[in-house]
Amino acid sequence: MNSFEFNKIAGAVLGTALLVFGLNELAGIVYHRDAPEKPGFAVEVASAATEEAPAEAAPAVSLGTLLASADATKGQAVFKACAACHDVAKGGPNKVGPNLWGIVGRMHGVHEGFSYSEAMAALKDKPWDYAALNEFLLAPKQAIPGTKMAYGGLKKDADRANLLAYLATLSDSPVPFPAP
Repeated sequence: MNSFEFNKIAGAVLGTALLVFGLNELAGIVYHRDAPEKPGFAVEVASAATEEAPAEAAPAVSLGTLLASADATKGQAVFKACAACHDVAKGGPNKVGPNLWGIVGRMHGVHEGFSYSEAMAALKDKPWDYAALNEFLLAPKQAIPGTKMAYGGLKKDADRANLLAYLATLSDSPVPFPAP
């Protein structure tokens, strides 16, 4: 390789480097950005007091009124998130969570073949009525501390009411809704 070829290659490399650094400086002038006072982002976390407030606050509308206007077909759509862990077929298998056929009126923690948490099994004499299901669906970990259910809760009243209406249909003899 003669010196002319070497000079062409070296010139191309140096010219490219000069162009890249020049464009970087030009971009810094055109698109000026201020450095933050403190690097990173502040992540806001709700305090424990505000997380407990929704479970303790009385609903603006009674559960009976919500259930009177609930739609089971909309509840079936809400249930799709639950279907990953629960089966609803009569005599169907348990998944990560127990089968929910006939859940309304059934006692807590007694479904055959499912290993419940100690907290849930301790409530085996208490039935799953609409109020208990509503409270549990709102915030499972607060309603039954120690439950294995990892779901964070269903915050919208209408969605919970629709889901309860759907769960009520999953029975040979559905339990009537409470009076409004």
